[in-house]
Amino acid sequence: MKVLMVCLGNICRSPLAEGILKQRTKEAGLDWEVDSAGTSSWHAGDLPDPRSIAVAKSHGIDITDQRSRQFVKEDFENFDLILAMDASNYQNIKRLSSNEQDHQKVELIMNFEKPGYNQTVPDPYWDSDGFEGVFQMLDRACVKIIEKFQ
Repeated sequence: MKVLMVCLGNICRSPLAEGILKQRTKEAGLDWEVDSAGTSSWHAGDLPDPRSIAVAKSHGIDITDQRSRQFVKEDFENFDLILAMDASNYQNIKRLSSNEQDHQKVELIMNFEKPGYNQTVPDPYWDSDGFEGVFQMLDRACVKIIEKFQ
């Protein structure tokens, strides 16, 4: 299984989601490939936000090996599942899809915890206190993803 997590800048939410799912699949003994990207190129090559690094570390997860990159059309070929953090990024990803098969790979990540609810993972960039809450949301979703595809 190859999973791509996607947010806007690939420095807050999607690096956390990548780190969490990597840790959870490792604990479950699964050999999955997990990566992350952003729909923008604003932070290309940058480390995750220091607050994302800190909250991940507080949960025993090291995300300092990650670097931001922009989502590219070729990601549809390389991943089985592409998980957007919010509706805006979901729509931006879907616009790049060229066929129904690509289109079907894209999901809102929180729909794994609450199917059909279309809950957004809030961007904590402007709210330092939001990083822990975002971590908890993503952790719950990652548990459900593993349950579904294990």
